[in-house]
Amino acid sequence: MNAEFDEMVALFKDELELCKLKPTETMAVLTSGEIRADYAKAFLNAASQIGANAFELKLPSANRGHTGSFGITPLTDNRVAVECLKKADLVIDLVLLLFSKEQLELQNEGVRILMVVEPFDVIKRMFPKESDKQRVLYATELLRNAKELRFTNQSGTDVRYQLGQYPILIEYGFADEPGKWDHLPSCFSATSSNDGGVEGIVVMDKGDILFPFNRYVQEPIHLTINNGYVTKIEGGFDAMLMKEYMDSFKDPRAYAISHIGWGLNERAQWHSLAFDNQVFGMDGRAFYGNVLFSLGPNSELGGSNDTPCHLDLPMKNCTLYLDDTLIVKDGDIVIDEMKPVTSQHYEVHGKK
Repeated sequence: MNAEFDEMVALFKDELELCKLKPTETMAVLTSGEIRADYAKAFLNAASQIGANAFELKLPSANRGHTGSFGITPLTDNRVAVECLKKADLVIDLVLLLFSKEQLELQNEGVRILMVVEPFDVIKRMFPKESDKQRVLYATELLRNAKELRFTNQSGTDVRYQLGQYPILIEYGFADEPGKWDHLPSCFSATSSNDGGVEGIVVMDKGDILFPFNRYVQEPIHLTINNGYVTKIEGGFDAMLMKEYMDSFKDPRAYAISHIGWGLNERAQWHSLAFDNQVFGMDGRAFYGNVLFSLGPNSELGGSNDTPCHLDLPMKNCTLYLDDTLIVKDGDIVIDEMKPVTSQHYEVHGKK
């Protein structure tokens, strides 16, 4: 084994320990073709060092239809594979099950699921700390207790979300509880509005991010929102690109407002997208102080909208309120409990 692979095994073992994988448990690695084969091998080695049972389930590639669409996976309608994975305590998802009904079915059976699709250098840099969980859980409680979320920016955004109908999406980078889904790496909290409960204007400006296009906005995009749906998209090329992509799904639910939240990972780098080494783009999604504005499905949080068209649109330099309490000001977290835990804090308190 080479040094890089040994480093991968060691890091993945640390991750499995954060996920509380025990020698008495079984871990499954879900793969498709040869994509991320090194990750699969490293996770199997790491589980072996812990003493857990482990196996790899390799499936044929899925025909996702539209590039960047969600919900159609190698596991779609494969009942034998789903039942097999239900026997595992922890599933390492290397194929991107996000927004699929099969993922939700596994979670409902108590299976822990960890999605791992980012490049290894991104995983290393953004690797979770135990303190991340407490910061994300604090954000989760703020969202859970709020009735309204409002965010603005200096470009003209002013939009309000009515909250309370749906649960909270909790991502701190490890799946350590029964039924928990998480993503390595991550570190943010989000929720969906009440059905039809979003009104206002969102103006994306230069430097904001368009996923799944993996590109920065070059000129403003004006989005008018009524009753939880985008009703008008105005601007130049970026607006045209967004609209034509969404229209291509021939599904009006693509225009629904999806989840909303803010990033807490100070190890994420907004500029990293410029290096073209992103897969899912967690640098942009989890970047400290960003507001993650999204369009499309809400099925991940129990809603009925399972459109395969999903856009995550991280925005810089926004201000966000929960019930008129200031949470993020011009892209900076103002609540002490969600600020990064410094290395000095670790040394004094013996925490990681």
